[in-house]
Amino acid sequence: MSVLASSMAVASSMTGVTCDGTAVRGRFESAAGGGTYQAVTFDAKAVPAGSRVVVLESTHRDGTEIELRLHGLQPDRTFGAHVHQKPCGTKPADSGAHYQDVVDPKQPSADPEYANPDNEVWLDFTTDGRGNGSATSSVDFFFRAGEARSVVIHEHATETGPGHAGMAGARLACVNVPFG
Repeated sequence: MSVLASSMAVASSMTGVTCDGTAVRGRFESAAGGGTYQAVTFDAKAVPAGSRVVVLESTHRDGTEIELRLHGLQPDRTFGAHVHQKPCGTKPADSGAHYQDVVDPKQPSADPEYANPDNEVWLDFTTDGRGNGSATSSVDFFFRAGEARSVVIHEHATETGPGHAGMAGARLACVNVPFG
């Protein structure tokens, strides 16, 4: 059991709420190296190699909460971030589409009925002058086993309009997370 899960178990025993969790910590490595990494960057200007990431997942009776913390990214910039279906690879597209609780039959999904922060996990954030940022998302669903495997950092905030819903530009970096 991870330290996070242990602390949640202690807290939940005091509150009567059942909690489980996952914690992933990593440093971004360059995809150019061709290796398999916990966290990989595809854009060294926006997400420099060596910058750090923490992803925390906690589940409870009412759903799931995901927290994303980043350190050392490009300062004073807004990024999009989402949970994706597949693990990170050496190419930005390797992480697949966004995880959706109710899956849009038309992929890639750009329909606001499916591509929205209630049906997906959106973690958009803005970095401060030192390149640090964070976001938290709470959803009323649980990840299906093996169907949510990473968090992808995108080039801009997530769009919400019809035909563009869920889009946030190029995939700049990715971190592997064994959700669920």
